[in-house]
Amino acid sequence: EEQLVESGGGLVQPGGSLRLSCAASGFMFGGYGMSWVRQVPGKGPEWVSSINDEGDSKYYVDFVKGRFTISRDNAKNTLYLEMNNLRPDDTAVYYCSSGKTWGQGARVIVGS
Repeated sequence: EEQLVESGGGLVQPGGSLRLSCAASGFMFGGYGMSWVRQVPGKGPEWVSSINDEGDSKYYVDFVKGRFTISRDNAKNTLYLEMNNLRPDDTAVYYCSSGKTWGQGARVIVGS
């Protein structure tokens, strides 16, 4: 069974940092591009970032460029999202996705 499990969410003050992880199992992780998508309750999903299968091509939505970094460790079947200089409007549930499979989400709350 293909599975993605996010972790690393939590409450952080504005300007703070968090690192999300997404552990993959049940499929050939290293053969897939991966993405992070976030959703604020009551709003539609919003693409945040993507990375290709080898990890050498990365893409970001404008409002996270320079603050967020996507990476992956194919030996560990794990995707990461390093988030720095967090802002209140980054508050959302963050999901990792292979395009076919989605995780359960990690909640990020930015506030004092």
